[in-house]
Amino acid sequence: MHTENLSKWMHDHVFDSGSEAAERSTRIVMWITAAMMVVEIAAGWWYNSMALLADGWHMSSHAVAIGLSTLAYATARRYARDPHFAFGTWKIEVLSGFASAIFLLGVAAMMVVGSVERIVSPQPIQYQDAIVVAILGLAVNIVSALILGKAHHHDHGHAHGHDHHEHGHHHDLNLKSAYLHVIADAATSVLAIAALIGGWIYGWSWLDPVMGIVGALLVAVWAKGLIVETGKVLLDREMDHPVVEEIREAVESGAGAGDTRITDLHVWRVGKQVYSCALTAVTHDASLTPDVIRERLAIHEEIVHSTIEIHLCPEASQHPGTIAAA
Repeated sequence: MHTENLSKWMHDHVFDSGSEAAERSTRIVMWITAAMMVVEIAAGWWYNSMALLADGWHMSSHAVAIGLSTLAYATARRYARDPHFAFGTWKIEVLSGFASAIFLLGVAAMMVVGSVERIVSPQPIQYQDAIVVAILGLAVNIVSALILGKAHHHDHGHAHGHDHHEHGHHHDLNLKSAYLHVIADAATSVLAIAALIGGWIYGWSWLDPVMGIVGALLVAVWAKGLIVETGKVLLDREMDHPVVEEIREAVESGAGAGDTRITDLHVWRVGKQVYSCALTAVTHDASLTPDVIRERLAIHEEIVHSTIEIHLCPEASQHPGTIAAA
């Protein structure tokens, strides 16, 4: 068969084009976070404040995690057309989000350990200096959150403009992981400021480690939610998604009642809002072809790749075994 005759059947597996805004924003936030990390560590050393040193090293874990998110965007874009990836490189971003969630759990664990150590062995705190740096850290986190939030709204608005069959919000999980790191750091900064003010004014030195434990629990809850979201995608747990029933309805309702049934169906996500499916249908209708089913599925824009197998029942006039992929 001539190459030109095959060209119309050829297609690539770039199902998710990524987000330039998200990549650019995470890169900016990475450098902002790294710069603030250096400031806090230097201030902690200069003021002989273990609190600031601990917060600086705590921020270093966020810098690493956000850097990982930035790297994931660049890697997914670089290998987008690499044929070794069966369904594109979007899951590199999801894997980064999962890794970042693990980082968050590590941060929460370190916060608990550090807080318990301070309860057991209290350390003197230079409250005024620590409050100034903590407020500066909070301001940096607010700016970073605004940058990432703007990228999220840009990506979400773009998605709405191209998908009219969206079910719920399909977040950029890599961007969400970076955002959670910034929000987690902002939350711990708020708690730290409250604790430092309480210790400075009222002498409540115990408030600092207690707030540390509260912040750790909050971060752990956020991390768990992100692990669940990214884990579902990485494990292809999508068979409870509404698009599955839409596929069944499109295939089984087109022919006469009882004529066609799906006997095997697999659906998995290959992009933030797009899905691939592989199905086997048994039918009495000899005129039913993969192209007919593909036309029925075309009304659902989120289905971007389908592999279809059709078997005719023994009493049908045609022999079984029609197989096609698109």
